[in-house]
Amino acid sequence: MAGQISQNRQMFWRITRRMLGAHRGRLFVVLLALGAGAAVTAALLNLRIDARRRLTSEFRAFGPNVLVLPKNVSATNGETLPEAIAKAVPAEASNGHVSKVAVLYVVASISTTRPGKSISAVIAGTSPLAFLRIVGSVKGEHPSVPSATGRECVVGENAAHQLSSEKNPELELDKAELTLTSGARRETCEVASFRQLGGPEDDRIEIGLRAAQRLADLPGRISVLELIVPGTPSEIQTYIANLQRTLPDAEVRPVRQFTEGEAKIYTKISGLLTVTVAVVLLLTSLCVMAAMTNVAMERKNDVGLMKAIGGATRRVVRLFLAEAAVLGLAGGLLGAAAGILLSIWLGKQVFGVAAEPRFIVYPVAVVLTVLVAILSAFPLRRLASVRPASVFRGEA
Repeated sequence: MAGQISQNRQMFWRITRRMLGAHRGRLFVVLLALGAGAAVTAALLNLRIDARRRLTSEFRAFGPNVLVLPKNVSATNGETLPEAIAKAVPAEASNGHVSKVAVLYVVASISTTRPGKSISAVIAGTSPLAFLRIVGSVKGEHPSVPSATGRECVVGENAAHQLSSEKNPELELDKAELTLTSGARRETCEVASFRQLGGPEDDRIEIGLRAAQRLADLPGRISVLELIVPGTPSEIQTYIANLQRTLPDAEVRPVRQFTEGEAKIYTKISGLLTVTVAVVLLLTSLCVMAAMTNVAMERKNDVGLMKAIGGATRRVVRLFLAEAAVLGLAGGLLGAAAGILLSIWLGKQVFGVAAEPRFIVYPVAVVLTVLVAILSAFPLRRLASVRPASVFRGEA
């Protein structure tokens, strides 16, 4: 019995190989359609997965997405936090390292000797050059950041225009010395860089945290702890909930225009790519189905002969489904590999940075291609109704 089963299996695959060798032109068209569909599917799926990482890194470049604030903070009560609270914040999230920047806000008078102008502005005591380093590390670049001396400051674009008497304040204020005055306290700093983000940061001047604490006479205190938490919006929300339990005396608040904006953009991109993949698979199946219909018409005589010598209908159909599955597997293996390479090229052309290959995409694209090939072999079921006598009389 076992020997007969082995012989039947060998005969099954021998006939399948012979069928693949016949009608090579039409089968090549089927293989080409399946390979092209697999290539586009793999490329779009890889870009879909890579888009999450790309959006996360791009949004983190805009600045903090989580804030740790004093309880019941308002614009007038002047509440602050102890600087040591930063040590209680976990430095690692589920998806990477958490960057922490302590900030103390002070309203002071700013003057410079070069253009001889004076304005009143918000001073942000922090690590002035930390933002430039964080942006560079997030984007994978190596920005030219001045070495820290303890006296450097970063001037917002709007504040620079108010301090300058020329149209190009960066040329006038570069390396200029600013004098910051709050009551009887005074600090000086040297302009090291400029910032333009399109938000309230453009109206501020950032100096070292210690200098701001001396200027405000608030040693060891901060106004807010800014965090850059990597991960998806749901992972960030989980981190915020855990951090709020760790810091019951503070308020942990997400910067919603970043977290919600990232989620909305990714949902739209993900939806668009998913729909495109579905359309590509549908078009591929229609192309394969048309080719399989012609193959079915040409193989009526073969099917009639198989049935005449005792072949069961289910075995005949199984032969053709096996042929479709082999074509789908071959097309999927070749096309998915080409698709991953295509996604790397597309990422470089569209985003300026090559997409990172996600190897989970490869088996998914292959499996989808095999399923499309099997489902597209539906016209071959018409062969099950072929009657051997009609074929031999030339009526089929």
